[in-house]
Amino acid sequence: MLFILATLAFSGNRLLEGERDFTGYLHANFMSEFKRVYATKEEQLYREAVFLENLALVKQHNADPAKTWFATVNEFADWTNAEFRARRTGVKKAPAQPLALVAPLATRQLPAAVDWREHTGVLTPVKNQGGCGSCWAFSAVETFESRLAIASGEPAPVLSEQQVVSCSPNPQHCGGSGGCDGSTQPLAFNYTMSVGLSTEASYPYKGVTGTCEPSKLAPVAINKGYVKLPTNNYTALVTAVASGPVAISVAAGGLGWQLYGGGVYGGGLLGCGYDMDHGVQLVGYGTTGGKDYWIVRNSWGAGWGESGFIRIKRFGEGKEPCGMDKSPQDGDACAGDTKPIQYCGMCGILSSSSYPTGLSKL
Repeated sequence: MLFILATLAFSGNRLLEGERDFTGYLHANFMSEFKRVYATKEEQLYREAVFLENLALVKQHNADPAKTWFATVNEFADWTNAEFRARRTGVKKAPAQPLALVAPLATRQLPAAVDWREHTGVLTPVKNQGGCGSCWAFSAVETFESRLAIASGEPAPVLSEQQVVSCSPNPQHCGGSGGCDGSTQPLAFNYTMSVGLSTEASYPYKGVTGTCEPSKLAPVAINKGYVKLPTNNYTALVTAVASGPVAISVAAGGLGWQLYGGGVYGGGLLGCGYDMDHGVQLVGYGTTGGKDYWIVRNSWGAGWGESGFIRIKRFGEGKEPCGMDKSPQDGDACAGDTKPIQYCGMCGILSSSSYPTGLSKL
């Protein structure tokens, strides 16, 4: 009888596709599923407390019958949000005066939906930046790969983030001091204009800043320039991604991203705000059940979100919400720039967007 009542009670909550029921799920289950081993009993008790707090938020969010996305237990579920921000975000804003010319946007009729995952060879497999604040490099290199595939008509090669992390200069300390401490996608594209990009096999990823190693440089492709889109311009971004994936920046340091499991992310209890701190790749847009969304590829591995991707609520031209990034020095300003900045779109998705141009093989 108790089992039947419990089943009926849970059936009142609408499960979205891919959503899990965490009734009865314990920290011991989490440790087994994610192969967690803690150094001391004290650490285990502390992590259990953090996990239970996050699990309560997951259940609270998922109990909302009007939800459009669901939270989940993932590899970040025993981290505090402060730890998550420090380990998995960090990057972002371009210099006030880009180092390359900004190309004009071409206006054209846009398709109702775009998903570059459906075009064979345009996207490389989902990657994982690990504990290095190199999201900016992953965002840039993944976009370079995709745009090269579109330009050449051949499958995208897997190119080297480590080359960009170790070799790309950041003289104005924009988005950080460089390497694992953060930088920007336009600076990466400016660097590849003069040097080109090597393959991952030639210059493998180590997850540390390191020093540039010329002996590993074996460029296989290069770009002639890059486009820096105008900030907070919906039409510019949707037009750009219709022609190919775009390197973008978002506010991803909140619990919403930390615990995202699937669906169209729309904030709510686990909102994201506008403190832009993470570089990702925009790979399309679409609509489901009357809800418009952006399709974003992350660099936290295929086990996060929807096989490494997240769908973010899209509002449309003139309808995107806006908010202030009140602490730009936390991740998205150049050295000395402390003035708050207004960004628009869910999670500030219209903040800073760019992509390389004139790509060719060497």
